[in-house]
Amino acid sequence: MTEIESLDHTTWEEFLQLPVAVLILGKNECQACTDWTVQLNNWFASDIAPANVRFGKILLDAPGMSRFKLAQPWVSFVDILPFNAIFSQGERITEWSGGTLTGLQNRLKRLL
Repeated sequence: MTEIESLDHTTWEEFLQLPVAVLILGKNECQACTDWTVQLNNWFASDIAPANVRFGKILLDAPGMSRFKLAQPWVSFVDILPFNAIFSQGERITEWSGGTLTGLQNRLKRLL
């Protein structure tokens, strides 16, 4: 079953180099981020989520994430959380704000 990996200052770089990686940005006290995580976990439990896609979450207010923010300057323009980006081998392919399962599924369908 697919799951959301918790990424930190030691794991985010390797994660973004995967063939297909969905990066979710959030913050600890973000209710919309929590709701999005619940929605994704329900989708994963249905066994219809693509098995060849990895999902990872970075909490922007977690200690030690300054190197991530410096290496990914586009993050400074994120103003709505949760924020999602699909990466392929280190390249950001697409991105969007908010947590909508239909939007994620459509983007993955086009990519895969």
